[in-house]
Amino acid sequence: MFKKILIANRGEIALRIIRTCREMGIRTVAVYSTADKDSLHVRFADEAVCIGKPSSSDSYLNIPHIMAAAEITNADAIHPGYGFLAENAKFAEICGQYKIKFIGPTPEMINKMGDKITAKETMIKAGVPVVPGSEGLLESVAHAKKEAKKMGYPVIIKATAGGGGKGMRIVWNETEVEKAFENAKAEAAVSFKNDGLYMEKFVEEPRHIEIQVAGDQFGKVCHMSERDCSIQRRHQKLVEESPSPFMTPELRKKMGDAAIKAASAINYEGVGTIEFLVDKHRNFYFMEMNTRIQVEHCVTEEVINFDLIKEQIKIAGGVPISGKNYEPKMHAIECRINAEDPYNDFRPSPGKITVLHTPGGHGVRVDSHIYAGYTIPPYYDSMIAKIIAVAQTREEAIDTMSRALSEYVIEGIKTTIPFHQQLMQNEDFRNGNFTTKFLETFEIK
Repeated sequence: MFKKILIANRGEIALRIIRTCREMGIRTVAVYSTADKDSLHVRFADEAVCIGKPSSSDSYLNIPHIMAAAEITNADAIHPGYGFLAENAKFAEICGQYKIKFIGPTPEMINKMGDKITAKETMIKAGVPVVPGSEGLLESVAHAKKEAKKMGYPVIIKATAGGGGKGMRIVWNETEVEKAFENAKAEAAVSFKNDGLYMEKFVEEPRHIEIQVAGDQFGKVCHMSERDCSIQRRHQKLVEESPSPFMTPELRKKMGDAAIKAASAINYEGVGTIEFLVDKHRNFYFMEMNTRIQVEHCVTEEVINFDLIKEQIKIAGGVPISGKNYEPKMHAIECRINAEDPYNDFRPSPGKITVLHTPGGHGVRVDSHIYAGYTIPPYYDSMIAKIIAVAQTREEAIDTMSRALSEYVIEGIKTTIPFHQQLMQNEDFRNGNFTTKFLETFEIK
């Protein structure tokens, strides 16, 4: 097993990894930008190295600085967390060149799943259901119109290198194609330095349900049940839960089998997630694979009582997985607490936290890196905490979450706590009656 792991990330996920490493007797190295010098992950790691200025490109995306930090601290592995370099095949390749283990899949696996066109072709060959779509990239507006006519409106134009809702446009009829094509192309070029586009049939009334998977170095793959991530705003997840209130035992079996097929198709090594769109008739379609740990991994950990970070590290160290497929035994809900003003179009709200009281009690878990006196920098993602409530039933989990949210006091900045409090009392949400479009009509009062 590894002696020292450098964590190429920040905030709550870096702290989360440090905790598991400490339990495993593995020393840790935190890297940080000058804006994060007072972050808890810096305080709790065994060693810490400053890798640059606040900008991500000067620090958490700066591969030479990260590799230099790994070399001077004699780290024998790097955990990338999520975001930043977690799905960067070049970074994984460089780690290999320096004889430092990248805790995640190989560069080849990342490449196969990182490009959406290649991933879709791989899934079709593996027999995994995919949304009907264009073969290859869209060459022109005329090509886009031809493909849309063939599969039937509505359709969605997407950036092949996309993520986070960037370079994505829904098209309801032929008159909208040209504008949508040009806007998506321009946004993709700015966001990803790649303006390649493709088209898919737009799935109406969809749910976003994902399956957690793990694969070892010996060709064994298992799944760890599902998470429902349908509560989203502008394609960004805000609430996740397991099991999905839309799930049936038959659907879980089908989706679990499909997820294992998907991961096995690339001989996947590590912990990852297969994301599906599920329509109102419970037909499901492969959307993408995330070749990393997810923000919402805690939900799965709580319902199956399993440390996914520990599993990641063990797989990277050559330990075989059990091969067992897991069923949820409890119900867990996660609310992402962002430094945003929900009453002002979720505008970012960085600044100093003057007062903090964290909720606790039975069935409540909080993953966070904040504390009273901490200043949230304006340079990074606005998520500052995750609350996970777990109980025997969905109704009890929602009630536990409501109670926890009422105890969570964060002053000095605006947060999404009021939004989550209102959501937990919403009748449609409590009844499990929602899709990915739910928040388009949800009003904060």
